Amino acid sequence: MNYWLVKQEPESYAWANFVKDAGTAWTGVRNYQARNHLRTMAVNDLVFYYHSGDEREVVGLAKISRAGYADPTASEGDWVCVDLVPVKSLVKPVSLSAIKAEPALATVGLVRQSRLSVMPLLPTEFKMMLKLSQTRM
Repeated sequence: MNYWLVKQEPESYAWANFVKDAGTAWTGVRNYQARNHLRTMAVNDLVFYYHSGDEREVVGLAKISRAGYADPTASEGDWVCVDLVPVKSLVKPVSLSAIKAEPALATVGLVRQSRLSVMPLLPTEFKMMLKLSQTRM
């Protein structure tokens, strides 16, 4: 199993909307590195859902329900998307400042490549994020 983090502006598609919809196709990614990460995702991989913008916090946990396929919103190019379904809301959202303050998370993409919208997490980083969120699997 692999672990991931995806970013979304809550004004565009908040965690609450995602939960209400019971899942979504993660479309519209137009960054080559993020696209390559989408291609690597597999069914049942776990994904943290991060609210970017003013909130800047991890708010929920999702999983991949369908691996990479052609993004139907792309009019040209080789873009892919995945399907995500919600697993659970975090007991305590994990703020970007808490992530930056935790030495075990120093290599997380949110710290190193803040503009990247889809990024992998190491198993140790995933576990630390769960610990900070006071959430159990």
